[in-house]
Amino acid sequence: MRKFFIIALGAASAGCSLMPDYQRPEPPVAAQWSPVAQPNDVRKATEIEWRAFFPDQRLQTLIATALEQNRDMRIAVARIEEARALYGITRADRLPNVDIAASGSSARTPADLSATGREFISHRYDAGLSVLSFELDFWGRVKSLNEAALSSYLATEEAQRALRLSLIAEVANAYFTQLEMEERTQLAAETLKSREETRTMVNRRREVGLAGDLDFLAADGAYQLTRAEFANLERQRATAINALTLLVGRESANLPGGRKLADQGIVPDFAAGLPSEVLLQRPDVLSAEKRLMAANANIGAARAAFLPRISLTAALGTASSALSGLFDAGSDSWSFQPALRLPLFDAGRTAAGVDLAEARKVIAVAEYEKAIQQAFREVADLLAARQHLTEQLQAQQAAEKSQQERLRLADARYKAGISSYLEVLDAQRELFAAQQGSVQTRRAWLAAAAQLYKALGGGGAS
Repeated sequence: MRKFFIIALGAASAGCSLMPDYQRPEPPVAAQWSPVAQPNDVRKATEIEWRAFFPDQRLQTLIATALEQNRDMRIAVARIEEARALYGITRADRLPNVDIAASGSSARTPADLSATGREFISHRYDAGLSVLSFELDFWGRVKSLNEAALSSYLATEEAQRALRLSLIAEVANAYFTQLEMEERTQLAAETLKSREETRTMVNRRREVGLAGDLDFLAADGAYQLTRAEFANLERQRATAINALTLLVGRESANLPGGRKLADQGIVPDFAAGLPSEVLLQRPDVLSAEKRLMAANANIGAARAAFLPRISLTAALGTASSALSGLFDAGSDSWSFQPALRLPLFDAGRTAAGVDLAEARKVIAVAEYEKAIQQAFREVADLLAARQHLTEQLQAQQAAEKSQQERLRLADARYKAGISSYLEVLDAQRELFAAQQGSVQTRRAWLAAAAQLYKALGGGGAS
C-alpha cells in the first residue's frame, strides 16, 4: 500500500494540464499621456504614504477612523477571509485526505439462513487509516480549479486594496466639501451682517431725505436674498457633515484641530510616468486581471471533464471478531477500490461547460480592458484638472481682489453723493460671488489632488 500511494501521487503530480497558457492582453490605451502630464515632476504617488500626503491632523484622524469603522471596508476584509478559506478548501483537494477510523458491529443470523442450521451472533471490530475518493489529477482538473481559486482570492485582495485607497480619497473629498460649506457659510454670515447694517444706514438716510425709497428697497432686497442664500448654505453644510459621518462610520469626538482649505499643504506634484507602468499597477486593474486569470484556469478544468476521472478509495488497519484481539498478530486488514469514470453521453453538458468557461473568459478580457480604459481616462482627466484648476484658482483670487477694490470705490462714491446705491449693490453682489467662487475652486483643486493620488495608485493602498 505504501508503494502504491507513492506511485499514485507521482502519477498525479506528473499529470498534464489542459489549462490555456495565460497571456496578458495589450492595454487598449495610448502609449503616452497628453502634454498636461507635466513630465518634470519626479515624485511617485505609490511611494507617498497617505499621512504624508494629507498633513491636516484632523483629516488624518478621520481617515484612520474610516479605515477601521467604515462598513464597506469591513465587508471587504471579510470577503478576503472568505476567498482565502475557499482557496484553502480547493487546495486541500490536491492531496489525499486521510482519516483515522474505528468501528464495531454485531449481527444475528437466524437458523434458517445459517449454513449450519443454527442461529449465531457475529462480531467485527476495525481500526485503521482510510483514504476516501482521492482523485488522481492526470489531466490537471484539480490543479486548474486550484489556480482559479488562488486567482479569485488574489483578485479579492486587490479589490480590498482598491477600496481602501478609494475610501481614503472619498473621506478627504468629503472633508474638503465640509470645509467648503463652512467657509462659504461664514462668508454668507458676514455678508448678511454687512447688508443688514447697510439697510439700516440707507433707511436712516431715507428718513432725513438723503436717499429715496428705491435705494432702501434695493438694500432690503439684497439683504433678503443673502438671508435665503445663508439658509441654503446651512442646509448644504449639514448634508456635508452627514456624508462625512457616514464614510467615517461613526460620530467622531475629540478631533484635533483642522486647517482651512487654503492651509491644507497638499502638493500633487506627481510624476505621471507611462500609462503601461502606472495603470497596470493600480489595484483595481490588478483585481480585474486576477479575475481574468481565474477564468482562464476554469477553462482547463472544463476541458478535463471530457477525459477519464480516476479516484481511489483505500483503507489500511486491523480487524478482529473480538475487541481484545484487534491488535493481535495476523489481524492486519486492507482494502483498495480504484474507480474510473468516463463520460459517454450527457446531452452536451460537458461541452456546454467548456463553452461557458470560454465565454466567461471573453467577458473577463473585456472587463479587464474596460478597467484599463477607465483608469486611463480617470488619470488623464485629473492630470488636466491639476493644471487648469490651478490657473482657474489664480484667476478667481485675482478677480476677488479686483471686486474688493471696486466695492471700496463704489461705497466711497455713494457716500459722497456721486453715484446711486445701485452701483454699491452691484459691487457687493459681484464680490460675494467672487468670494464664493474662490472657495469652491479651491475645494475642487484639493479634491482633484486627492483623486489624482488615488488614480496613480497612492501608497495608502499598501
